[in-house]
Amino acid sequence: MVLWSYAGLSFGTACDRKKYETKRAGIFPDGEKKEDEEMRYEIKGDTLPVVICYLDGGEQMITERGSMSWMSPNMKMETTSNGGIGKALGRMFAGEALFQNRYTAEGGNGLIAFASSFPGQIVARQISPGNELIVQKSGFLAAESGVELSVFFQKKLGAGFFGGEGFIMQRLSGQGVAFLEFDGHVVEYELQPGQQIVVDTGYLAAMESSCSMEIKSVPGIKNMVFGGEGLFNTVVTGPGRVWLQTMPVSNVAELIMKFMPPKS
Repeated sequence: MVLWSYAGLSFGTACDRKKYETKRAGIFPDGEKKEDEEMRYEIKGDTLPVVICYLDGGEQMITERGSMSWMSPNMKMETTSNGGIGKALGRMFAGEALFQNRYTAEGGNGLIAFASSFPGQIVARQISPGNELIVQKSGFLAAESGVELSVFFQKKLGAGFFGGEGFIMQRLSGQGVAFLEFDGHVVEYELQPGQQIVVDTGYLAAMESSCSMEIKSVPGIKNMVFGGEGLFNTVVTGPGRVWLQTMPVSNVAELIMKFMPPKS
């Protein structure tokens, strides 16, 4: 069964039917996207994944500079500030590029793929009003054009200075599917109101905007000095989902540096 085609090339098989039916994007004749339907995509690979997106004519996606891996020839690229210089600067402070690339499928169906830049997982999330996400720096990979990327400031200074991912994180809002790249394996928890989880530095990949976070010092002087777990932990409080990553790129970089020859 052909589920998607471009220029005589067919993609998808009968075993893919359920996956595509639950991830289907539609376009009205006037070009407006159906709000109750999602786009078509599939995530391939394990430790080095790629997300392949199947776009209808006129559909658009946004991504950071250099994130596109391959695409059909009818995909048109346009570099844009996507919201003006103010939002562009906000994205830059959040660890992303000043400009974004917008890809549009012209003259019919299009295909575009985005690969992860580090061994880990690609996670797809539906963004909508009231269902926003707070994501670590450089966690954004690509999204439908209705998703907005902006700066998120921690309410407490301690969370920024000692939380491991900096004072500034990213907020994903608007409407559409967003693809996030996390380091290593991803573990998801759903916290109930008031329920907490204590996370070591750098392991917090993302959380729903309904969650809150603060930094607490490790109890006991001996634990701080000899425990080897650092001085502070991040405490996330529900309600909402939390995504944790098992191999933060900062930890990997620190381990690699130990094997680098000293500067002469």
